[in-house]
Amino acid sequence: MKFDNIQICDCTIRDGGLVNDSQFSVELVHHVYRAAAAAGVDIIELGYKNNREMLRDKRFGCWRFCDENMLRMAVSDIKTDMKVAVMQDAHKARARDLLPREKSVVDIVRIATYVRDLDKAIHLANSAVDRGYTTFVNIMAISQVKEQDLIYALDLLKSRTHATGYYIVDSFGSFYPHDIDHYITLFRDHLGDADIGIHCHNQQQLAFSNTLRAAELGVTFLDATLYGLGRAAGNCPIELLVGYLNRPGMDIRPLLEVIGSHILPLRDELEWGYTIPHMLTGLLNLHPRSGIRQMNLDEAHPDKLAFGRFYDRISNPDGSAAEAILHKAPVFESTGESSEKEKNRKYEARLV
Repeated sequence: MKFDNIQICDCTIRDGGLVNDSQFSVELVHHVYRAAAAAGVDIIELGYKNNREMLRDKRFGCWRFCDENMLRMAVSDIKTDMKVAVMQDAHKARARDLLPREKSVVDIVRIATYVRDLDKAIHLANSAVDRGYTTFVNIMAISQVKEQDLIYALDLLKSRTHATGYYIVDSFGSFYPHDIDHYITLFRDHLGDADIGIHCHNQQQLAFSNTLRAAELGVTFLDATLYGLGRAAGNCPIELLVGYLNRPGMDIRPLLEVIGSHILPLRDELEWGYTIPHMLTGLLNLHPRSGIRQMNLDEAHPDKLAFGRFYDRISNPDGSAAEAILHKAPVFESTGESSEKEKNRKYEARLV
């Protein structure tokens, strides 16, 4: 199978920043950028472009804000056609934080949003387009969104934004290949000919296979990270993706070198990758925070390896593991109206 139209996005610094609060050195980011460029990667996401006033916590490093001078230091002295991306969280960013495209090294802005923050995402996406950026909207945590709400969100995005494309995000690592099939069909049915991207997490060790499934179904943009670096169980490893696609012009060697020299040494201080607690949160379609807390217990803690008790605790908050697995939380508040048209009108009024 040919994958001529595939665009690979390296999210190592952005998603990996969720593990260490974006506290990477400029030197490490520069080496990752150089390796991705040499490997023929299409896009590299260098962090978040969030608002400092909205994130006053001093634990966050510079790649949570991606000031222009830091970005320029990271990409200096490297000639490449690779595009630079940053991400804005819909609930943590301001449109004014972006420079006009011609004044920045950034090419692509991705808006990460929960369905409940769609009004903010639409505003940020359109503002980024107006400033000259290629723009994507990444819809997070869709595994916990009722399908009727997701469809309504997709229809609003289609009618209200000028984004290039939209991402399916397996935030909790709960998807199986048949879920990939379902969501791609859903996105295409409601987004027309817009580009679709996929961002998978590895709680059940399915990030790579799910990403390949999306590629086989014609998804254009594939996210991945070096050695799977990312929050909790991490992401689809980019070296696996590049090795499998074997696309002309790509070279896996620079990725292997930077993994050995700069990524694996991070494991002395950071933890990510497959574990039983992370697997269980993926299986139960839960946010990874409980698995992260479990893995952060001291090695001598009596509950550190008590995975059975951990499973009982997270799967039975109300006495039903089945309900935990199947739970789909409502997103939009009920209007009490029987008319779907009236419900839509009232929600749209919030977007003005």
